[in-house]
Amino acid sequence: MIRNRSMSRAVFLDRDGTIIAEKNYLHRVDQVEIFPGAGAALGSLCRAGYKLFIVSNQSGIGRGYFTLADVEKVNEYLLGELARQGAHFEAIYIAPEAPGAPSRGRKPSPQFLLDARDQYGLDLARSFMIGDKLIDLECGWSAGVNTCLLVRTGYGAELERSSPDQLKRAVVVDDLAAAARWIHNHQASSG
Repeated sequence: MIRNRSMSRAVFLDRDGTIIAEKNYLHRVDQVEIFPGAGAALGSLCRAGYKLFIVSNQSGIGRGYFTLADVEKVNEYLLGELARQGAHFEAIYIAPEAPGAPSRGRKPSPQFLLDARDQYGLDLARSFMIGDKLIDLECGWSAGVNTCLLVRTGYGAELERSSPDQLKRAVVVDDLAAAARWIHNHQASSG
């Protein structure tokens, strides 16, 4: 199959546990702890031509623990900090529903990746998903991305220990910096 090279490549990222430290229902700017090397890694992906997107389940909204405005403040702060290192995001997709509630985009649903594909002209077969949970990987696999990468930050190391059979299709790396290196190396080897 010949791919349309004019379509953009993307990297989809989970937020909590992948870009920033996992905190119990994080909803304040003072709780944000960006993983070391994350900004530089994301900046390098932007410079390589990838469009960046965050896809995040934020069930604390649906559970009534915090508001969408709280999440937007955190995201605005995060994007500002990452932009200092050349990382620019096209969009952030948030699923605010509690688990079990009807949801169009709550991961593992691939809907937000499909929406981004349509809105931004993305080639999902040349794109990647990075996360620390199985639902992140399932979201990417269902959308047809090239490769899903599990980071050992957040819940990733525990998932790797407890469910290695479920990760056979994934690439497992230490952190976001290692994920970016893997993507760069994959790009170089695949032309």
